[in-house]
Amino acid sequence: MEIQNELAKVEFKNREYLIKHISYDREMAFYQSIGNGDMEEMKRLFMPFNVDGFGKLSENRLRNLKYHLIITVAMITRYVIEAGLEMEAAYNLSDIYIQKIDVCNNEEGIRKIHEELCEAYVKRMQACKKRKLYSKPVSACIDFIYDNLHEKILLDDLARAAGVSTSYISKLFHSEVGITIAQYIQKKRVDAAKNLLSFTEYSVSDISNYLQFSTESYFISVFRKFCGLTPKKYREVHYRSNLPHNGEES
Repeated sequence: MEIQNELAKVEFKNREYLIKHISYDREMAFYQSIGNGDMEEMKRLFMPFNVDGFGKLSENRLRNLKYHLIITVAMITRYVIEAGLEMEAAYNLSDIYIQKIDVCNNEEGIRKIHEELCEAYVKRMQACKKRKLYSKPVSACIDFIYDNLHEKILLDDLARAAGVSTSYISKLFHSEVGITIAQYIQKKRVDAAKNLLSFTEYSVSDISNYLQFSTESYFISVFRKFCGLTPKKYREVHYRSNLPHNGEES
């Protein structure tokens, strides 16, 4: 009975102050555009967060926006998994943005994170759909690499995962992806290192060890080749650099 009374009060208050929730059809179309990797459609349907006229989840204006954005991240994450994005990749991206939301302390920062995360998920889906153009053995290879970046990856393991011979997968992978398997593994490890440098406090040495580089100096050399910066310099430039810190939560 108590919940019914609360619901009646909320409905009355929402009508009185013209508070409306986004239409279900538009919301689903928005999630669909992200799942499809359609940047143009996502931007067409994108609605910037606005405190006024928004469903109230908290009396605190900033916290209200944070709650709404965390819900949005959760919905998008589940939607892109259904659309084919690797579960681990989707949840890792979700974790990164929820952490960014958590430490953000102004409304404009929340709006920027909202826009940034939507574009990030669309780009992930574009890459995912492009990968689906690869043959089954190459796709199996890519999946195995993604799941085992923190382990030593042998050509025999990849051939076994793909169900073909080592010589065949080497030639097929290079033909379809445009780079060798070894180059691809290096690139993906550097991508993982960039995230760890940007969003964690792990040392360069720890990251090098975790991502199976033979030595820290080799890791630095490979990282510089791909990024034009040493890992230390990259961290100085990018470590939580896009997290807003101005203004106080009211």
